[in-house]
Amino acid sequence: MHVEALWRYPVKSLGGEPLQEAEFTSDGVAGDRLVHVQGPRGVLTGRTRYGLLTIPTSTGPDGPLVDGHPWDSWQAHEKVLPFGGRLTRYTGPERFDVLNVLVATDGQVAAAGVEVRRLRPNILIGGVEAGAEQGWPGHALVIGDVVIGMFQQRARCVVTTIDPDTGAQDLDVHRRIRREFGGVLCLDSWVVRPGLVRVGDPVEVVPTDELPGRVGGWVVGRPYAV
Repeated sequence: MHVEALWRYPVKSLGGEPLQEAEFTSDGVAGDRLVHVQGPRGVLTGRTRYGLLTIPTSTGPDGPLVDGHPWDSWQAHEKVLPFGGRLTRYTGPERFDVLNVLVATDGQVAAAGVEVRRLRPNILIGGVEAGAEQGWPGHALVIGDVVIGMFQQRARCVVTTIDPDTGAQDLDVHRRIRREFGGVLCLDSWVVRPGLVRVGDPVEVVPTDELPGRVGGWVVGRPYAV
């Protein structure tokens, strides 16, 4: 098995940034979800504002860029204003929905017939048989010096129905995940031992009795304070 792909999401619910290497820290991928869209009653996400998922982001020398503009610039704010929010920096652990890393496997993604970017993982593991990830909770990925614990399979939401390029919705995607995979796909995970991970790095899956120190972050209907 090997690292097939890596992603970072500099702004929560906006487009992902593909990487050739990523620093995995105790707070997840360095630079991940440092900014979010704040509405009048809490955080706005792609669950209710589908168009946010199509806005491109990347990481500049001074932090997240939104469609090439610094996140705190007027040009960046203009991109999210039509969705009823403004861009706000927040780096607390609640910014992650469950845990701070999401792991996907190529076998399960292929079996689901889903374009992987709809699932918004941080890391895609290649060379994995379909169905194998179902037995991975309670195990860890060992990638060189890096150890990533896997806690549980991720319950999927309406975000999977949105094309990340066009914003078009295909409800059959989520229906199939519910019907054929019990509504779960990918793995809620966290960093046990930090370090640098590169695309192509070999991966080993080993049992672990490690548990994350915190489970659960931002939940729909329960906005966090900033």
